[in-house]
Amino acid sequence: MQVEFFHSQESLTAFEWAIRAVVAYVFMLAAAKMMGQRSISQLRLLDFVIAMLIGNILAHPLSDEHLGMKGSMITMSVLVALYAASITASLKWHRFRHFFESPPFPLIKEGEIIYTNLSKARISVDVLLSEVRKKQVENMQDIALALWEPNGTISIFINPSLKPVTRSDIQLPAKSFTLPQTVIKEKKIDALALKQIGKDEEWLRRKLSEVHKADIQEILLATVDGEENIHVFVYK
Repeated sequence: MQVEFFHSQESLTAFEWAIRAVVAYVFMLAAAKMMGQRSISQLRLLDFVIAMLIGNILAHPLSDEHLGMKGSMITMSVLVALYAASITASLKWHRFRHFFESPPFPLIKEGEIIYTNLSKARISVDVLLSEVRKKQVENMQDIALALWEPNGTISIFINPSLKPVTRSDIQLPAKSFTLPQTVIKEKKIDALALKQIGKDEEWLRRKLSEVHKADIQEILLATVDGEENIHVFVYK
Protein backbone atom coordinates (compact mmCIF):
# COMPACT_ATOMS: atom_id res chain seq x y z
CA MET A 1 0.00 0.00 0.00
CA GLN A 2 1.40 3.37 -0.98
CA VAL A 3 1.71 5.85 1.89
CA GLU A 4 0.40 8.93 0.11
CA PHE A 5 0.82 11.45 2.94
CA PHE A 6 4.57 10.80 3.00
CA HIS A 7 5.07 12.19 -0.53
CA SER A 8 4.15 15.48 -2.17
CA GLN A 9 0.74 15.61 -3.82
CA GLU A 10 -1.44 18.11 -5.55
CA SER A 11 -4.07 17.63 -2.88
CA LEU A 12 -4.12 15.98 0.53
CA THR A 13 -7.21 14.97 2.43
CA ALA A 14 -7.84 16.26 5.95
CA PHE A 15 -6.95 12.83 7.32
CA GLU A 16 -3.65 12.77 5.42
CA TRP A 17 -2.78 16.24 6.73
CA ALA A 18 -3.49 14.98 10.25
CA ILE A 19 -1.32 11.89 9.74
CA ARG A 20 1.49 14.07 8.39
CA ALA A 21 1.32 16.25 11.51
CA VAL A 22 1.38 13.19 13.80
CA VAL A 23 4.42 11.73 12.01
CA ALA A 24 6.24 15.08 12.25
CA TYR A 25 5.35 15.40 15.94
CA VAL A 26 6.63 11.91 16.80
CA PHE A 27 9.78 12.46 14.72
CA MET A 28 10.48 15.76 16.51
CA LEU A 29 10.03 14.09 19.91
CA ALA A 30 12.49 11.37 18.91
CA ALA A 31 14.96 13.97 17.60
CA ALA A 32 14.71 16.03 20.80
CA LYS A 33 15.23 12.88 22.87
CA MET A 34 18.35 12.06 20.86
CA MET A 35 19.73 15.59 21.28
CA GLY A 36 19.22 15.41 25.04
CA GLN A 37 18.01 17.75 27.77
CA ARG A 38 20.75 20.28 27.12
CA SER A 39 19.17 21.38 23.82
CA ILE A 40 15.92 22.17 25.66
CA SER A 41 17.12 23.72 28.90
CA GLN A 42 20.16 25.67 27.63
CA LEU A 43 19.75 27.50 24.35
CA ARG A 44 23.37 28.26 23.51
CA LEU A 45 24.86 29.06 20.10
CA LEU A 46 24.87 25.48 18.83
CA ASP A 47 21.41 24.80 20.26
CA PHE A 48 20.00 27.99 18.72
CA VAL A 49 21.36 27.11 15.28
CA ILE A 50 19.96 23.57 15.35
CA ALA A 51 16.58 24.74 16.68
CA MET A 52 16.23 27.32 13.91
CA LEU A 53 17.23 24.84 11.19
CA ILE A 54 14.97 22.03 12.36
CA GLY A 55 12.01 24.34 12.88
CA ASN A 56 12.26 25.74 9.36
CA ILE A 57 12.89 22.40 7.68
CA LEU A 58 9.89 20.68 9.27
CA ALA A 59 7.49 23.63 9.06
CA HIS A 60 7.38 23.76 5.27
CA PRO A 61 6.16 20.20 4.50
CA LEU A 62 3.54 20.55 7.24
CA SER A 63 2.00 23.53 5.47
CA ASP A 64 2.79 22.92 1.79
CA GLU A 65 1.06 20.00 0.09
CA HIS A 66 3.58 20.08 -2.77
CA LEU A 67 6.47 19.17 -0.48
CA GLY A 68 7.13 15.63 0.70
CA MET A 69 8.32 14.77 4.20
CA LYS A 70 10.97 12.24 3.22
CA GLY A 71 13.62 14.80 2.27
CA SER A 72 12.92 16.94 5.34
CA MET A 73 13.20 13.96 7.69
CA ILE A 74 16.48 12.83 6.11
CA THR A 75 17.86 16.37 6.41
CA MET A 76 16.76 16.58 10.04
CA SER A 77 18.34 13.22 10.83
CA VAL A 78 21.66 14.43 9.41
CA LEU A 79 21.39 17.66 11.43
CA VAL A 80 20.71 15.74 14.64
CA ALA A 81 23.73 13.53 13.93
CA LEU A 82 25.88 16.63 13.30
CA TYR A 83 24.59 18.18 16.52
CA ALA A 84 25.47 15.07 18.53
CA ALA A 85 28.93 14.94 16.91
CA SER A 86 29.54 18.62 17.66
CA ILE A 87 28.56 18.16 21.32
CA THR A 88 30.90 15.16 21.61
CA ALA A 89 33.73 17.10 19.96
CA SER A 90 33.19 20.09 22.26
CA LEU A 91 33.47 17.81 25.29
CA LYS A 92 36.74 16.28 24.06
CA TRP A 93 38.57 19.24 22.51
CA HIS A 94 38.97 22.57 24.27
CA ARG A 95 39.44 24.64 21.12
CA PHE A 96 36.28 23.24 19.58
CA ARG A 97 34.35 23.96 22.77
CA HIS A 98 35.76 27.47 22.92
CA PHE A 99 34.42 28.14 19.40
CA PHE A 100 30.84 27.32 20.41
CA GLU A 101 30.96 28.44 24.04
CA SER A 102 33.18 31.41 24.74
CA PRO A 103 34.32 31.79 28.37
CA PRO A 104 32.37 34.19 30.61
CA PHE A 105 33.64 37.76 30.95
CA PRO A 106 32.89 40.47 33.54
CA LEU A 107 30.32 43.22 33.05
CA ILE A 108 30.70 44.61 36.57
CA LYS A 109 33.79 44.34 38.77
CA GLU A 110 34.04 45.75 42.29
CA GLY A 111 30.99 47.94 41.69
CA GLU A 112 32.30 49.39 38.41
CA ILE A 113 30.59 48.80 35.05
CA ILE A 114 32.96 47.65 32.29
CA TYR A 115 31.41 49.42 29.32
CA THR A 116 33.62 47.80 26.66
CA ASN A 117 32.35 44.38 27.75
CA LEU A 118 28.74 45.59 27.52
CA SER A 119 29.43 46.24 23.84
CA LYS A 120 31.05 42.81 23.53
CA ALA A 121 27.93 41.20 25.02
CA ARG A 122 25.75 43.44 22.78
CA ILE A 123 23.54 44.60 25.65
CA SER A 124 22.67 48.08 26.87
CA VAL A 125 22.98 49.56 30.33
CA ASP A 126 19.19 49.27 30.64
CA VAL A 127 19.36 45.50 30.12
CA LEU A 128 22.12 45.25 32.71
CA LEU A 129 20.06 47.26 35.21
CA SER A 130 17.07 45.01 34.54
CA GLU A 131 19.12 41.89 35.33
CA VAL A 132 20.45 43.50 38.51
CA ARG A 133 16.88 44.28 39.62
CA LYS A 134 15.87 40.66 38.98
CA LYS A 135 18.54 39.63 41.49
CA GLN A 136 17.01 42.14 43.94
CA VAL A 137 20.23 44.10 44.22
CA GLU A 138 19.54 47.69 45.23
CA ASN A 139 22.98 49.23 44.82
CA MET A 140 25.28 48.53 41.88
CA GLN A 141 28.30 49.24 44.10
CA ASP A 142 27.36 46.17 46.19
CA ILE A 143 28.25 43.86 43.30
CA ALA A 144 31.69 42.27 43.53
CA LEU A 145 31.40 40.58 40.12
CA ALA A 146 28.81 40.21 37.35
CA LEU A 147 29.68 37.74 34.60
CA TRP A 148 28.19 37.44 31.13
CA GLU A 149 27.65 33.70 30.61
CA PRO A 150 27.84 31.86 27.24
CA ASN A 151 24.07 31.17 27.29
CA GLY A 152 23.24 34.87 27.55
CA THR A 153 22.53 35.05 31.29
CA ILE A 154 24.27 37.21 33.88
CA SER A 155 25.70 35.71 37.08
CA ILE A 156 25.88 38.24 39.91
CA PHE A 157 28.03 37.91 43.04
CA ILE A 158 27.51 40.28 45.95
CA ASN A 159 30.46 41.64 47.91
CA PRO A 160 31.12 39.13 50.73
CA SER A 161 31.13 41.88 53.36
CA LEU A 162 27.50 42.69 52.49
CA LYS A 163 26.13 39.15 52.59
CA PRO A 164 23.80 38.14 55.45
CA VAL A 165 25.36 36.33 58.38
CA THR A 166 24.92 32.55 58.15
CA ARG A 167 24.91 29.82 60.80
CA SER A 168 28.40 28.75 59.77
CA ASP A 169 29.69 32.31 60.27
CA ILE A 170 28.69 32.24 63.95
CA GLN A 171 29.41 28.51 64.28
CA LEU A 172 25.83 27.45 64.99
CA PRO A 173 24.99 23.83 64.10
CA ALA A 174 22.77 23.63 61.04
CA LYS A 175 20.01 21.10 60.43
CA SER A 176 20.56 18.70 57.56
CA PHE A 177 18.48 19.39 54.47
CA THR A 178 15.63 17.04 53.64
CA LEU A 179 13.39 17.49 50.65
CA PRO A 180 9.69 17.49 51.65
CA GLN A 181 7.77 14.57 50.15
CA THR A 182 4.47 15.19 48.37
CA VAL A 183 2.03 12.70 49.89
CA ILE A 184 -1.22 14.13 48.49
CA LYS A 185 -1.60 15.90 45.18
CA GLU A 186 -4.91 17.00 43.70
CA LYS A 187 -7.03 14.81 46.02
CA LYS A 188 -4.91 11.68 45.42
CA ILE A 189 -2.64 9.96 47.95
CA ASP A 190 0.84 9.10 46.67
CA ALA A 191 1.45 5.61 48.08
CA LEU A 192 5.00 5.48 46.67
CA ALA A 193 5.99 8.72 48.46
CA LEU A 194 4.56 7.37 51.72
CA LYS A 195 6.55 4.18 51.30
CA GLN A 196 9.76 6.16 50.74
CA ILE A 197 9.38 7.85 54.14
CA GLY A 198 8.37 4.59 55.83
CA LYS A 199 4.73 5.52 56.42
CA ASP A 200 1.36 4.18 55.29
CA GLU A 201 -2.04 5.60 54.46
CA GLU A 202 -3.34 4.98 57.99
CA TRP A 203 -0.53 7.13 59.42
CA LEU A 204 -1.31 9.87 56.91
CA ARG A 205 -5.01 9.95 57.74
CA ARG A 206 -4.25 10.04 61.47
CA LYS A 207 -1.76 12.85 60.97
CA LEU A 208 -4.25 14.81 58.89
CA SER A 209 -6.92 14.47 61.58
CA GLU A 210 -4.46 15.87 64.15
CA VAL A 211 -3.33 18.95 62.23
CA HIS A 212 -6.08 19.59 59.71
CA LYS A 213 -9.77 18.85 59.57
CA ALA A 214 -10.06 18.94 55.76
CA ASP A 215 -11.14 15.86 53.86
CA ILE A 216 -8.68 14.43 51.33
CA GLN A 217 -11.07 15.47 48.55
CA GLU A 218 -10.53 19.08 49.66
CA ILE A 219 -6.71 18.91 49.61
CA LEU A 220 -4.79 20.37 46.68
CA LEU A 221 -1.35 19.53 48.09
CA ALA A 222 0.07 17.95 51.25
CA THR A 223 3.77 17.53 52.01
CA VAL A 224 5.73 15.90 54.84
CA ASP A 225 9.11 17.28 55.95
CA GLY A 226 12.07 15.51 57.56
CA GLU A 227 10.60 15.94 61.04
CA GLU A 228 7.30 14.34 59.95
CA ASN A 229 5.45 17.65 60.03
CA ILE A 230 2.63 17.75 57.50
CA HIS A 231 1.77 20.89 55.55
CA VAL A 232 -1.63 21.06 53.87
CA PHE A 233 -2.90 23.32 51.08
CA VAL A 234 -6.62 23.13 50.35
CA TYR A 235 -8.58 24.19 47.27
CA LYS A 236 -9.70 27.82 47.47
